[in-house]
Amino acid sequence: MPAKSPVIVDLKFIPDEVDTALEGAFPGREVINLADPTHRGRDLSGIDYAVVWKSAPDLFSRAPDLKVVFSGGAGVDHVLKLPGLPEVPLVRFVDRTLTTRMSEWVVMQCLLHLRQQRAYEALAKKREWRDLSQPEAADVTVGIMGMGVLGQDAARKLAVMGFKVIGWSRSKRTVEGIETYDAAGLDAFLGRTDFLVGLLPLTPDTQGIFNAALFKKLRRKGPFGAPVFINAGRGGSQVEADILECLDSGVLDAVSLDVFEEEPLSRDSRFWDMPNVYVTPHVAASSDVKALFAHVNEQIDRFESGLPLEHVVDKVAGY
Repeated sequence: MPAKSPVIVDLKFIPDEVDTALEGAFPGREVINLADPTHRGRDLSGIDYAVVWKSAPDLFSRAPDLKVVFSGGAGVDHVLKLPGLPEVPLVRFVDRTLTTRMSEWVVMQCLLHLRQQRAYEALAKKREWRDLSQPEAADVTVGIMGMGVLGQDAARKLAVMGFKVIGWSRSKRTVEGIETYDAAGLDAFLGRTDFLVGLLPLTPDTQGIFNAALFKKLRRKGPFGAPVFINAGRGGSQVEADILECLDSGVLDAVSLDVFEEEPLSRDSRFWDMPNVYVTPHVAASSDVKALFAHVNEQIDRFESGLPLEHVVDKVAGY
């Protein structure tokens, strides 16, 4: 039996978490973890597989014989931009843990805004005991842009909490219990939306889609008047100057951002200190590294058994 091909691992994750997850992750295969100094300068020719997340720009020139590339997360725009990306299947990470984490974050942010948590925190600092007018979830329509695996799961869980939920994607999606819109229905979708949730992949079509012109089309007759914007998709899909302008002018009531145009977010950014902004450091759906390696190992087994790979990216569409 021929020796199993090694696996290249080039992940900009927490090193200790990667090291721990790699223990026993790929039975019978050598693992070349490029974060390990002993692998610097290693010849990577003749290797079939690489698992990447924000990897080195010279990776593909060093590993010219790859047969499959695996993304370390659900997003793949960082891989598509790497120089020399080979014409081989690119597989994104789809896993229950990643999906659940994203839905938890989205539901949490919607509840924080619904229950006016920041306003109550401000009152508590002043030791002021005061009841604010309190709408319920059923009074709020959450519009989700991006109805893939993550968007559909978040929609179902928001609906369980009592929110009215609608969804939008460029191509019509059928989701049981959720009214959906396609590209032609964008304005109608926005006109019904009180809380806008961004879960879009980053493609040429979605670059900068969350801008002032779009925010001005959101519903303004909800329980809080101005709408709320929540983004955990990709930072490149939002125009941050427009978000700040809309917060200042009242076009937006509040925002929650897990992703940014430039990461890490600058220490000088106004977002850090604004009372109606929640900032998290791109952790809404951090990959469970152990689950990632189990997913990659399963896909390699399928590939080597002659079965089709799952979750292969359409490189033209970008997701």
